[in-house]
Amino acid sequence: MTTRSKRRSPLPEPTAQAAAFRQARAARRNEIFEDYVELIDDLVQTAGEARQVDIAARLGVTQPTVARALTRLAEAGLVERKPYRGVFLSDAGRKLAREGRERHAIVETFLSDIGVDPEPARIDAEGIEHHVSEATLRGFRAFSARKRPGRTARRRPGGIARLPQLGHGPPEPDGKVDHSRCQ
Repeated sequence: MTTRSKRRSPLPEPTAQAAAFRQARAARRNEIFEDYVELIDDLVQTAGEARQVDIAARLGVTQPTVARALTRLAEAGLVERKPYRGVFLSDAGRKLAREGRERHAIVETFLSDIGVDPEPARIDAEGIEHHVSEATLRGFRAFSARKRPGRTARRRPGGIARLPQLGHGPPEPDGKVDHSRCQ
């Protein structure tokens, strides 16, 4: 038997494989902006506004990086800047933040239900939430509903909103990532 015939599964068709990689790249580009709107929403709810300096400190990036990202978020209709005030989410930004939190909760609950300790489940859910499809989220939700009888898995009508295709640049010399250099 040759090495080639020992493979468990053949490579997917090129178009299917390319589509999967395109989806993964889009999720990586959108991930940062989804994180921004969730953080802005958290800051507005706790402090009354989201200031650029606070966003930079919490994301571990520079203020110029935040300024560029906020410009892109404003162009996408997700945030509103008020002179001499902080940054606030538009209705679309609040919707995206709410949906991001829902995705996070579904993934975190699933990870907990398969035995992951609470802290790693919370941290890992932060990354995973951006990369799973609606079908996978439904599977996570269904698994958790079976695992926790009597608890109704949350369902939301319609799909999760996605950001326009945005990108970010390479790491800056200080090791921080400049997420605002979008395509």
